[in-house]
Parts: sequence; C-alpha cells; structure tokens
Amino acid sequence: MDTETLLGMVVGIGLSAACGFRVFVPLLVMNLASLSGHLHLGSGFAWIGSYYATVAFGTATIVEVLGYYIPWLDHILDIVATPAAIIAGTITTASMVTGMSPFLKWTLALIAGGGIAGLVQGTTVALRATSSASTAGIGNPLVSTLELAGSIITALLAILVPILCFALIAFVCNFVIRKAGRLVFGKRSSGNYVARQEHRKP
Repeated sequence: MDTETLLGMVVGIGLSAACGFRVFVPLLVMNLASLSGHLHLGSGFAWIGSYYATVAFGTATIVEVLGYYIPWLDHILDIVATPAAIIAGTITTASMVTGMSPFLKWTLALIAGGGIAGLVQGTTVALRATSSASTAGIGNPLVSTLELAGSIITALLAILVPILCFALIAFVCNFVIRKAGRLVFGKRSSGNYVARQEHRKP
C-alpha cells in the first residue's frame, strides 16, 4: 500500500466523520474542493465534482441545516440521518481510496468510513436527546449550531491537514468509546452490587 493510498484513506475517513455531524455539508465541501482543484476524486466518482452536484448538494445542505433548527423536525431528521450518514461516509471514503481492488475498497469504506460516520452520528443523537430532556428542547439550537460547525471544520481539516484531522478523530473516538464503556459497565456493576445486597438481606 503506497503513500497516496494511505493519504486518500485518511482524507476519506476525515470526511466520513464530518458526515456524522451533517450528511450533505462534507459532500458540498468535497464538490467545491474538487471543482477548485484542491481534491482529486477516485475513478467512478467524478460526479461528486460536477456542477449538477453543486446544485444538488447545496440545496440539500440548506434544507438539512435549516431543518435542524425546527424543534419537532430535528428528531425526525436524526432518524433519517443515521443511515444516511453511514451511506455518505461509505461513499466519501470510497471516493478517496485508490490503488485497491473494488472489493477491498468498498469493504474498507463501509467499515472505516461508514463506521466512523455512524459513531459520530450516534453521539450527536445522544447529545440532542440529553439536551431535549434537560432543557425541554431550548438548548437544541445550540447543539445544532455546534454540529454544523463541527461538520464544516472537520471537512476542511480533512482536506487541508488530513493527518491532524485523523489524529483528532482518533482521540475523540477513543474518548467517546471509553466514556460509553464506563457508563454501560458502571451501571451493570452497580446493578450487580445492589442485587448482591438484596440477596444478603434476611
């Protein structure tokens, strides 16, 4: 595996992570970067860098961004966006990977790209649910703004400084996974302790 292939994988994974925040923002960034010559797409993905795609991604981005500021619609969008983010993450990674057989490329794209997009999307869904429960939805616009900023910044970093972006993604994913593990296993341990205490009572 040469350096170009590895770098393409890193860029693709970074863009996939951005899809977890917003599905269409990274695709629009890819489109504009391709049109300006700052991003080279893999074979079979030239359509992402077309002017027709600019109109499609631009329109979809505006609808998606505005939709998340409507109180009842944001939760519906989360349901739709979860599988959409995985698909978009898979496509973005596949579009950046070269020098691989189609089977290996799509397998990598699904596991790495789709996986990281799904993880980020799942985290944002949990954050929005927490905000809705604790602030009665008042804090959701702030969450939406942070998600939008995260998507734009992550997509730009993935193209401009991919190694730094990859390192930041790895750090955040490690933090999220460890936090989730402590939450799950901590509750299980607590439940087991309570059960033992109840069992010891005469």
